[in-house]
Amino acid sequence: MSVHHESEPRIYRCGKIACGVITHATCALFTGFITALARPGNKAILLFNPHSSPVSKLKHKAKGRLHWLLQCLCAFCALLGLFVIFFNKNLNDKPHFVSWHGLLGLVTVAIVVCQSLAGLPLLWPRLVKGWSLGKLKRYHATSGLLTHLLGSFSVCLGLYSSWFTGSVSGFVWYLSLLCPITSALTVMSQVTNAYMARKRTQF
Repeated sequence: MSVHHESEPRIYRCGKIACGVITHATCALFTGFITALARPGNKAILLFNPHSSPVSKLKHKAKGRLHWLLQCLCAFCALLGLFVIFFNKNLNDKPHFVSWHGLLGLVTVAIVVCQSLAGLPLLWPRLVKGWSLGKLKRYHATSGLLTHLLGSFSVCLGLYSSWFTGSVSGFVWYLSLLCPITSALTVMSQVTNAYMARKRTQF
């Protein structure tokens, strides 16, 4: 892995670091901007970013446990948000899950919970016998990436809702749209590059 980093042009490495830092900052701002759209799951994935991880000095095992804790927080926030929305709809006598954002959001919440549970065998490999740790990591990373993309798309759809467009407009709306898109692209790059680099070292 270190050989791979050394062979990269310096400007490319600096670009990766800058993208990671910007993503951390925009996610933090986005979380502060609207709590309902908080993305602790995104922060959980970025813990493994080789260029901009806030806990880069920790061992991989410690990162894994911290990742799982943040992912559990993500699942909790998602379930809490779902409950609040469900309660609010009942309170105002409005129909449930009639928009694409609502339907996709419900599916995403269910998948996030499943993805969090699917991470348990990586913490305790004895739970799954007959599977190599490498294969489990690959499947977990791939499904995690797809889950993150689904969540990002759901957030983007939510930005088009009547409530959000009525509350936010102009430059701030475009900035809000940029946040999940930037986040999704950064995570996609991180996951694909990590496994492409591993494949290169294997051959």
